[in-house]
Amino acid sequence: MNMLSRKASHDSHGQDSSYFLGWQEYEKNSYHPIQNPTGIIQMGLAENQLSFDLLKSWLRRNSDIVGMKKDGVSVFRELALFQDYHGLPALKNELVDFMAKIRGNGVKFASEKLVLTAGATPANEILMFCLADPGEAFILPTPYYPGFDRDLKWRTGVEIVPMHCSSSNGFRITSSALEQAYQQAQKLNLKIKGVLVTNPSNPLGITMTKTELNHLVDFAIDKNIHIISDEIYSGTVFDSPKFVSITEVVNERITSVSNNNIWNRIHIVYSLSKDLGIPGFRVGMIYSNNETVVTAATKMSSFGLVSSQTQYLVANLLKDKKFTCKYMEETQKRLKRRKEKLVSGLRNAGIRCLESNAGLFCWVDLRHLLGSATFEAEKELWMKILCKVGLNISPGSSCHCCEPGWFRVCFANMSQDTLEVAMRRMKAFADSTISTSVLRGSIAKWEN
Repeated sequence: MNMLSRKASHDSHGQDSSYFLGWQEYEKNSYHPIQNPTGIIQMGLAENQLSFDLLKSWLRRNSDIVGMKKDGVSVFRELALFQDYHGLPALKNELVDFMAKIRGNGVKFASEKLVLTAGATPANEILMFCLADPGEAFILPTPYYPGFDRDLKWRTGVEIVPMHCSSSNGFRITSSALEQAYQQAQKLNLKIKGVLVTNPSNPLGITMTKTELNHLVDFAIDKNIHIISDEIYSGTVFDSPKFVSITEVVNERITSVSNNNIWNRIHIVYSLSKDLGIPGFRVGMIYSNNETVVTAATKMSSFGLVSSQTQYLVANLLKDKKFTCKYMEETQKRLKRRKEKLVSGLRNAGIRCLESNAGLFCWVDLRHLLGSATFEAEKELWMKILCKVGLNISPGSSCHCCEPGWFRVCFANMSQDTLEVAMRRMKAFADSTISTSVLRGSIAKWEN
């Protein structure tokens, strides 16, 4: 007799995805320029490590805050005893200001509509618990972040219906693709409760256009469903076009959509993990105009709170407007330079990327290196790049891409020297693969 629950004893977590398997291989044989120069370079981790020097410098200048002091007086007792799941008002006030600043102050946010969570992962899961019952579904445009298979489904029992986007239009969202996904859900007898998008996109590294956002709003009004916009990369936009939030689009249409109650069905997920490069601090949030959602989500957040010490530190960091302004500007410059370094290194190897303007990664086209236009060939290519070339990149199939041969490659979690090593390896591999392919073609021609 099984003494454990079905959830504990069945492998439905999604950890067997190639996205996570690549990490496991990396951990067994991780690259180090001196200790392990032939090891695997981690290019599957979307971390922003380019501006730690700025954060460290701020911490040095503000040692009192790090030491839990206010105006030279210890606040340790108050922080150690603070356990209100509504969170520190000072942090919530600073967060809504920071969110507005990233969006060019085009939209104002109210702190009472914000729920603190221990990162974006529980924020997305809490919204699933609030908006859908087990067996109901959300539409997600593909390719999407592989962790969503775990975050949205594992504990909630909610299903994901993929909305397939194509390279023919740069993987953009269309009205017809949304409708197709909805019809597919009906065939599967799944009730659609909403659409979840990441904007800017992970893994594409692109911001959504106003046209796409308007398609989404029209679709949500027509079907009477929710929109979740995961905007955790909103501060990483380093090139035009600028970031446009779903809130801005609805704001512009307020007179025409006010009677449809659409505001109550739009929910934002945000976190400081990517924009400030502090994923270990676990500072995430939900923003919603729906009072019932905010109340329920606040109660659920008690299962994953942000520590009061972290809240205090981050509230003070965000309060320093001069610093955050300089930090965001400098980080975006550094991200742009680093992305250009990756793109030129890949171009030198004869490899193209989807044109991008945001995020910590590029969506890389390796279709010309496939043995055949199949997902089996993509897996084979991924294994070669991981085990023989020593680069952990994420295959498109792990992101549910409907076209084999696309890969997500991260660039902000390593030093420039390490990136250069990775590019040399990639060029050597691409050159040898193409040479082998040409040779095989010549032999086949002679045999015929």
